Amino acid sequence: MSKKSPEQVSYNMSRIKNKDSVIENLLRKELWKTGLRYRKNYGKVTGKPDIAFPGVKVAVFCDSEFWHGFGWNDDKKKEFKTNSEFWINKIERNICRDREVTELLEQEGWVVLRFWGKEIKNNTNECVSKIVNTVNNRKIKQLEERE
Repeated sequence: MSKKSPEQVSYNMSRIKNKDSVIENLLRKELWKTGLRYRKNYGKVTGKPDIAFPGVKVAVFCDSEFWHGFGWNDDKKKEFKTNSEFWINKIERNICRDREVTELLEQEGWVVLRFWGKEIKNNTNECVSKIVNTVNNRKIKQLEERE
């Protein structure tokens, strides 16, 4: 594999999307087929969930393995050949932020579901089922509380 120039690396990194990614779109498309309606990139709550069901307080995050530190350990840190201090700090901060966002949302009464990108790609139906079941259970709970 040839070494990329700093300009090429910069260009490649600038092409990475922070919303409407392949995994988000795949999950949304399948959820739409079930008849569930949602808000995307919902900015009215902490963390701006990729998919949100505000009426029942369910937040869904689609986490890519690289940016969110899947299997993060010392071996992963050694994979960075250039600017390693920057990347290690960035990914570790992302991991901490994910935990903080989850805790804050849960304190506010939200159910938080997080899926890894490969989980969405390889087991889309299972992810959708988990979301549908969670949303439906929250709806039932709301109805019971009103009675």
